[in-house]
Amino acid sequence: MYKKLAVVTLLLVSLSHLQAAYILKASHRVHSKIDRMPKGVVKDMKTIPQNPAYYANQIKPFPSSQQQKLDKQFNEKYFKPWSLSSLDLPKEDFGWEIRFIQKKPIYKLNGSIIPASVYNKWIDNANYNHIDSKKYKAITIKHTDVKALPTTASFYRDPSKTGEGFPFDYNQNSSLHINVPLYISHFSKDKRWAFVRASYSFGWVKTTDLALVDSQFINKFKNGHYAMSIKDNMRLYDEKNKALSLVKLGALFPIAKDNKTYLVAKRNHKGQASIHRVKVENPRYIATKPLKFTAKNVAMLTQEFYNEPYGWGGGYECRDCSATTRDFLGVFGIFLHRNSSKQAKDGTSIKIKNWPKAYKKKFITQNAEPFRSLLYVPGHIVLYLGQFKGEPVIMHTYWGIRKKDGTKFITGRTIITSTEPGKERNDVKENAKLINTLKYIVNF
Repeated sequence: MYKKLAVVTLLLVSLSHLQAAYILKASHRVHSKIDRMPKGVVKDMKTIPQNPAYYANQIKPFPSSQQQKLDKQFNEKYFKPWSLSSLDLPKEDFGWEIRFIQKKPIYKLNGSIIPASVYNKWIDNANYNHIDSKKYKAITIKHTDVKALPTTASFYRDPSKTGEGFPFDYNQNSSLHINVPLYISHFSKDKRWAFVRASYSFGWVKTTDLALVDSQFINKFKNGHYAMSIKDNMRLYDEKNKALSLVKLGALFPIAKDNKTYLVAKRNHKGQASIHRVKVENPRYIATKPLKFTAKNVAMLTQEFYNEPYGWGGGYECRDCSATTRDFLGVFGIFLHRNSSKQAKDGTSIKIKNWPKAYKKKFITQNAEPFRSLLYVPGHIVLYLGQFKGEPVIMHTYWGIRKKDGTKFITGRTIITSTEPGKERNDVKENAKLINTLKYIVNF
């Protein structure tokens, strides 16, 4: 009798433990005004194959030893905030947001100037005289934004000018996936924000979107066996089917000991992190990192990004050019920093500046690696896919093409084009064409 009771009790405990796991399901990004942006179409988008699978067979072997070496470096950089004993931001990077808003007027989206009386309150709330006073370790418990200053307010340069209005909110510094290790420098005066340093960005994150970790948590979470989400815009649900977070492609999850479930950070009422298990609705939505660099995998992954609206700084749960390249290559174990200029230094760079157009195109097709080389021009970075009829083809999250009158023809999303998008238009500025401004090939 007692033996049967013990077995039943054990089964009930096991079932309750299984049911307690969170679940990761296919979902969608909530549409917003980012989806109402202009979406201009250029000829390339009609004449060049738009299915990434067309180019996937052009990939070259990615030696396993090289991929594993890069992946090891990725993990070291990803978890570095937990090994810091002090804030390590370069002096030239720190305080850029204050210099930005004090140098020239900043505006609301409606075109009205934001007075100093308003933005000085933001600066005061930033509590910068307490920099590095906490030295806490933390983790994101949901997909979240990183702000330049501790406020949800947006600020722009001048919405009446091209490229200075929506969606270019300069308070939108970056975005972070769920499960991102953080180093906390200090808190804002109102305690609603934490100034954090993540692996690839820094700035202000809402305190409700993170949890503090201790050495015990770190030892369990940092287990050396990781997976990444390979389907975009999923959603994490709790035991009661309550949505907890959007999960974008490229989010990292430690693999549990059972090799069937994954680990995620959960915040308790004291703001501390505990580890919770996650079941995935479909095993194909997540993959052990690094994902094998095969034609099938690069085609599948690239398709997930295609046609996503341009989200400056990761705003509106979308991506800009550098977030697209970062999340794509990250799944294959290649770490990239936040912005295009730093990404250009993450690999081996080959200078192609000021070369004749035809020679530059030929050089790119001969020296860039399909699906693992980037092409860089200051302010923009693209993924090289391969060639079509001798022309280099790229995928990029592109705001728009510079016209002769100084305005832009807005494409506003992730597209596949040649290195001369809009070449058929008479109003495009020749020396501003992408092929003429590209400066580097970045190889991995």
